[in-house]
Amino acid sequence: QVQLVESGGGLVQAGGSLRLSCAASGNIFRINDMGWYRQAPGKQRELVAAITSEGNTNYEDSVKGRFTISRDDAKNTVYLQMDSLEHEDTAVYHCNEHATYYLGRTIVGPYGFWGQGTQVTVSS
Repeated sequence: QVQLVESGGGLVQAGGSLRLSCAASGNIFRINDMGWYRQAPGKQRELVAAITSEGNTNYEDSVKGRFTISRDDAKNTVYLQMDSLEHEDTAVYHCNEHATYYLGRTIVGPYGFWGQGTQVTVSS
């Protein structure tokens, strides 16, 4: 199995910055696509940013030019640099990674895994 642990959330004033990290651990063979989602109270979970294993990225329209997703495959970690934060960015942020992993001698997957979520609160 694969476990994801997020860090970096917190309280920040509008216009400020935060950097989220999501580290994967377990019997990982390879991590394919990685992404960050967020869910605000009373709203559906939405994709914020994603990055493929080739490094191609895509962003939700409202965060383009403000957020940057990156990955460090040596550390099995995906990052989300969030600049010029707005009150509307307040949400619980979850990372999602599609990975293949060892089950004994067999490689299984890819399957999607979720982190537990980290709260980001932007005060206006």
